[in-house]
Amino acid sequence: MAFIDDIKARAKADKKTIILPESMDRRTFEAAAEILAEDIANLVIIGTDAEVKANSEGLDISKATIVDPFTNEKTEEYINGFYELRKAKGMTPEQARETLLGDYMYYACMMVKMGDGDGIVSGACHSTANTLRPSLQIIKTKPGTKLVSAFFVMVVPNCEFGEEGTFVFGDCGLNQNPTSEELAAIAGSSAESFELLVGKKPQVAMLSHSSMGSAKHDDVTKVVEATKMAKEEYPQFAIDGELQLDAAIVPSIGESKAPGSSVAGHANVLIFPDLDAGNIGYKLVQRLAKAEAYGPMCQGIAKPVNDLSRGCSYKDIVGVIAITAVQAQAQG
Repeated sequence: MAFIDDIKARAKADKKTIILPESMDRRTFEAAAEILAEDIANLVIIGTDAEVKANSEGLDISKATIVDPFTNEKTEEYINGFYELRKAKGMTPEQARETLLGDYMYYACMMVKMGDGDGIVSGACHSTANTLRPSLQIIKTKPGTKLVSAFFVMVVPNCEFGEEGTFVFGDCGLNQNPTSEELAAIAGSSAESFELLVGKKPQVAMLSHSSMGSAKHDDVTKVVEATKMAKEEYPQFAIDGELQLDAAIVPSIGESKAPGSSVAGHANVLIFPDLDAGNIGYKLVQRLAKAEAYGPMCQGIAKPVNDLSRGCSYKDIVGVIAITAVQAQAQG
């Protein structure tokens, strides 16, 4: 079964409620129509009647719950709850009202915080910062999380590498220049995400322009130290590095450049040394190999909140909603 078909089947088996705050974007409604037709998740779309009517014309979203913040009976409860959360930071009740009614992502986060939704998908027409800032202020980080990071699930057609062409790439969407400690945390979280979503044993490669000491540079040292920390902190996962990309995924090259490594040549989780490398890497694979790219998915938030690339298609949104539902199943 294809990765996304498996994810959809899992989502259907225990339906969760996913909130979509971007009622100003047609792609939201195109994705919602498909999700509802396939019965993958329950959906809440935040928007006024005018916004919903303008952007959903010709689409069947009758099974979605439409929440208008300006008329919803629970809005006052959300505003009061938001004020209580942020008053120590100087927020006034008036500011809480203005923020929730002026930014649907904040409203969505309060819905999840108050138990009226299981996860959120946003980012088709908003920046990553606009998606994550409300999440971190309201939903907060998952207990025990050292770092919130982002990953992509990459599904490469006709590919012999990874897990039958399926990989997790991290961090490709959030942390600009992670330290060794942060890279180690990204490796651990990405391994957990691979295990949850793909259902196979993660093989984590810490990527570099060097393989096992073939080059010397501070950037290489950062990855070497990150690998050591990750192995110590996450002994349950197979993690190795530093590895060049070809040594990480091609068995013959892995044997040549990193003899004795159980990960080299078999990696299915690729940890990039910085955001430049990660962003370039996933987009190269997406565009040149015609891979499905789901994300940037977030890991480390107390409830599933997932970002979208602003260049996403409605089909991408469908996939991310299904993945978010499966993440919500795991978080209870």
